[in-house]
Amino acid sequence: MAEEVVVTTGIGYGSGGQVMDVYRPAGAPEPVGTVLLWHGRGPDERDVLAPIARATAALGVLVLVPDWRPDAPDGGRRHLAESAAFARRNTADLGGDPGRITLAGWSLGGKAAVAVGLDPDGFDGWRPHAVVGVAGAYGTPAPSTGSAPLEVLGRDGGPVPPVPVWLVHGTADPVVDAERSRELHAALGALGRPVSLTEVATDHAGVVMTEYSPAHDRCLPGTADHALRAGARTARVLAEAAGRRS
Repeated sequence: MAEEVVVTTGIGYGSGGQVMDVYRPAGAPEPVGTVLLWHGRGPDERDVLAPIARATAALGVLVLVPDWRPDAPDGGRRHLAESAAFARRNTADLGGDPGRITLAGWSLGGKAAVAVGLDPDGFDGWRPHAVVGVAGAYGTPAPSTGSAPLEVLGRDGGPVPPVPVWLVHGTADPVVDAERSRELHAALGALGRPVSLTEVATDHAGVVMTEYSPAHDRCLPGTADHALRAGARTARVLAEAAGRRS
């Protein structure tokens, strides 16, 4: 049963004037899992992820969606790191479980999230509960760590258990081919690392419950059946990764 969602917009974080929106499941009886969800290449596009954030929060997890700027001189690394630091400091006060912070992202944000989970040196050694890459490509350097997820798989993370990786990709994605997620899934599986891949029948925008509008040059809330179905599946993956039992 879907829970009512309370949305708080425009919460400041970090040192550069960036803001985030918070989606809380109303009336949660105990601290819930948290998803820090990064948008893609368009600068300051947290609104694009509003539909998937709301759908995920309705499943009983806390969702934080920050703006960040991939066009910043550092590629957005400071914004990403500061949003993660905010989540780690404030999750408990927002009703979430600080021990279950899942780092997730869509498109470029997905590569950024997965890079943090796979690189043992990423974000000063912080280990999220899990990472979720939605419609990402993983063979080139990520803005979060400067490392390519596929290139750091052989690094020794020490005795700490590896971070579970959850992947979601649309089979009709014309922007980032689904082979990019299949490639990472196969590489992690060959190493015996915890990984899952969910493929959904939609495109790059539909996987987060949106559709691309040429007139607006951005993704807007989707209305097509394929986007609504695929987005609902993505929301379930995000909630499951954060520890919500389906």
